[in-house]
Amino acid sequence: MAATSRLPAKQQTLADAYAVPANFLEIDVCDAQTHGIANKRYTDYEVRLKTNLPIFRVKESSVRRRYSDFEWLKKELDRDSKIVVPALPGKAFKKQLPSFMRSDDGIFEDDFIEERRKGLEQFINKVAGHPLAQNEKCLHIFLQDAEIDKNYVPGKVRTT
Repeated sequence: MAATSRLPAKQQTLADAYAVPANFLEIDVCDAQTHGIANKRYTDYEVRLKTNLPIFRVKESSVRRRYSDFEWLKKELDRDSKIVVPALPGKAFKKQLPSFMRSDDGIFEDDFIEERRKGLEQFINKVAGHPLAQNEKCLHIFLQDAEIDKNYVPGKVRTT
């Protein structure tokens, strides 16, 4: 039986340490904006993508998404993918009560919006970081298309 030994380690240079990683995927959820008045208000978030992964046709994109869009993505992945999809941040039902029953601004309070933003960013990074999820059309639509086509045909993304 042949002896086993370690492969010689390559010394890392500063240029290697600070170079662009071989594969990277960065997604930020930021710039929350509340629109509308009275009971027609909603908040949306900018979802920014930067990547060099070949599976993504666009290497940088920025789209605006509402909480309900994140719910759509989760529902699509739950139905069509083989991954365990993480939970979204909660709906905050008490914050949605009519204003006369609350002493705050409900789901439009800055602290609530920031907590939700952090939760949505955590959610999308966990999902998009999964190799099987990266092949799902719904994820690509969510991250890169200005409008979500809810009548899309589910399936896998093909690279050519």
